[in-house]
Amino acid sequence: MFVSVRRSALAAVSVLSLGAAIAGPAMAQDAATIRAAISVRDAALTDTVAMDYVTQLTTRFGPRPAGSASETAAAEWAAGYMREQGFQNVHIQAFPLVGWERGQESASIVGANPQRLVVAALGHSPGTPVGGIEAEVVRFASLEDLQSVPDGSLAGKIAYVDAGQMVAMQSGAGYGPLTRIRGAGPAVAAQKGALAFIMRSAGSDEHRMPHTGTTRYVNGVVPLPGFALSAPDADQLSRLVSYGEPVRIHLSSTAHTYETTSHNVIGDMPGRSRPEEVIVLGSHMDSWDLGTGAIDDGAGGAITIAAAKAIAEQGRTARTVRVILYGSEEVAQPTDTGNGGGAYLRSLSAEDIANHVFTGESDFGADRVYALQLPVGAQTGAFADAANRVLYPIGVLRSNVPETEGGADIGPIVEAGVPVFGLKQDGLRYFDLHHTADDTLDKIDPEQLRQNVAAWAALVWLVADSDVDFRAMRPAE
Repeated sequence: MFVSVRRSALAAVSVLSLGAAIAGPAMAQDAATIRAAISVRDAALTDTVAMDYVTQLTTRFGPRPAGSASETAAAEWAAGYMREQGFQNVHIQAFPLVGWERGQESASIVGANPQRLVVAALGHSPGTPVGGIEAEVVRFASLEDLQSVPDGSLAGKIAYVDAGQMVAMQSGAGYGPLTRIRGAGPAVAAQKGALAFIMRSAGSDEHRMPHTGTTRYVNGVVPLPGFALSAPDADQLSRLVSYGEPVRIHLSSTAHTYETTSHNVIGDMPGRSRPEEVIVLGSHMDSWDLGTGAIDDGAGGAITIAAAKAIAEQGRTARTVRVILYGSEEVAQPTDTGNGGGAYLRSLSAEDIANHVFTGESDFGADRVYALQLPVGAQTGAFADAANRVLYPIGVLRSNVPETEGGADIGPIVEAGVPVFGLKQDGLRYFDLHHTADDTLDKIDPEQLRQNVAAWAALVWLVADSDVDFRAMRPAE
């Protein structure tokens, strides 16, 4: 059972008694760092900054599609908010982007059984011709089944992939197989000659509320209109098809792309003695347009900003703690230049990259952290023991599995060699809400949000006020 965060102050007593067991030449310093990390952790359990930030962000600006006017305004506001919280060197990093606007969309079954379907156009899909598309549906149980039919065999048809309901898992592992369909499906359908592509939403809920999400560019284009059906509508359409009679549907979309700019918002809590050594805490500013982007990913910005502030309130650490609110995480691009993580990496020199000592990303909602994954080679030893002693009392268990990727935002700097950690959140309900109109502020549990802040602040303090070198811990290749 999850250990209540309210018990952390009592648990701290037993944690402190373990400080003498830390091995290594800097034993006394490490024990002092643990004590400070516990103080940071317990103070963060009463944090109000995270909830204030995500409340203001989602209320003032609502949805923030990448490159939109609302994302631009939110970035300007967030820069001011970070300055008010004591961040320094705050600046906005702009980069070019192909934006996408949904416009209006509709779908319906026509003919002998006419009825409306609830759909959402997939991100960056083109619109339909004026008047829409009407054609017979051909259903496939998997992307592989669609791939297996001859090229051109779906001429004049609409390809429909219904791979079944996503399985809800704490780790969110059920998402990958369905998001693969969303990314590749339109291009495969086009290769087979289809006029359009539809799929069961990549979500674990049973609500009549479709999940959007980006699809993939191929040779600089998204080849045909793509749509996601809500789960009940996918069931309805699949039943009709199973009766053996031809089913025709009408699809309409006015979606379109446009040239624009997105933004990273960057701010530092500068280090005391080694400010050139940087720890990056990442999340993303942009969101889909159906909800207000509270869990995806207003919460991530809230957690990282609040954690950095909690660390600064304990006192300046040796290393710099940098928070980045990345732009353009949610959408595919025709080239690799239109994402915030890539834009940030391109702004760094080789020396800068070498001085990035640690990074992590918060992009999985606001529910509690249950596990810690450390960089390769750091699963055991003095630092892992210290982290476990600080985080276990708030219900975070050390994992033997290393973190190797992070997320889409920090992925570019991780690929460039920056050591990455993962504070794993409970994802059992995340994909009920993800990319839907139900991604709104009321879905955030303030107590679980504070537990996130406490976990991030405590872990990052252990690194920021030490000389731990995760690159040196990697096994020799």
